[in-house]
Amino acid sequence: MDMVGEANDTTLESTGRRRFLKAAGVGSAVGLVGIPGLGAAQDGEFPSGDIEMICPWAAGGGTDRTARQLASLAGEQSDASFFVTNQTGGSGSAGFRAAANAEPNGQTVGVLTVEICTISHLGIANITPDAFAPVMQYNFDPASLTVPEDAPYGTIEEFVSYAEENPGEVRISNSGIGAIWHLSAAQMAQATGIEVEHVGYDGGAPATQAVVNGEVEATTASPAEVAPQVQDGPLQMLAVFGEERSDLFPDVPTLQERDIDVTIGAWRGLGVPEGTPDERVQALNETFQSVYESDEFQSFMEDNGFGLVNRSPEEYGEFMSSELDRFEGIVDELDIQEGS
Repeated sequence: MDMVGEANDTTLESTGRRRFLKAAGVGSAVGLVGIPGLGAAQDGEFPSGDIEMICPWAAGGGTDRTARQLASLAGEQSDASFFVTNQTGGSGSAGFRAAANAEPNGQTVGVLTVEICTISHLGIANITPDAFAPVMQYNFDPASLTVPEDAPYGTIEEFVSYAEENPGEVRISNSGIGAIWHLSAAQMAQATGIEVEHVGYDGGAPATQAVVNGEVEATTASPAEVAPQVQDGPLQMLAVFGEERSDLFPDVPTLQERDIDVTIGAWRGLGVPEGTPDERVQALNETFQSVYESDEFQSFMEDNGFGLVNRSPEEYGEFMSSELDRFEGIVDELDIQEGS
């Protein structure tokens, strides 16, 4: 099996997009012979055995929390034992590579985030959605800007003014250089004309803790990821980067309401290594679709402020392909490279 996604190699195979869109639908040319563990699929028993879900971000963050909820409920609804491992680093690329390079037999599921569509453009790693057969999308969340309660600014306008008066002194943490929260902060800074320093961490949880600890002045993350620290202190949210206000924080304005033309956010979904037989992709989709529709999962997502979006394998494949193109334009416009 070819290994994919080596770091700092931006050469992409010209056939990758065609393979990716084919994997999103039906009629894969990959047969059932020679793929480990396919007896269960032929007998109609898959999913079964141990199924690893690789999360590319640290424990405690939004991606990890939603993945563990999916795994727990999927285990209750099937004969398989679903479990989550965290393989962090490289702005998500370490986890993406580990999932993509697993045996294409359905026993390893990658938790895919928006960074799968950004890191190749940033020169971090050459892995893209082409390395996966899409299973489903289950989430979308806007970015938000969060600062300490005792910061010398209590509104987004005051934050921008402070940054203008103190160029380069405001540090904004994110879940990894090149990650969506980095791009979100960079786009906001460009739109407002301020100069800030971007500080990457291995996930949303440590990035948020960095604000609490005073290591940085602000963080960009989803409203759900910072909700506990905002609702109970010691942090406050200044703005949401979505088209609408967050249900968790209805009093917090969007950037567009404050005449800052930025709309950007994160999404989460599931994929398996490219070449996984369609029968197994479909079986996993049916299992996770049942979980998605369950009252338990719907309540978990709504109670914790995670946005619900459901796309089928084919729809998710087409969506990731369009996102890959969209973020190429954003990265070029922002002129961001690894470490910037």
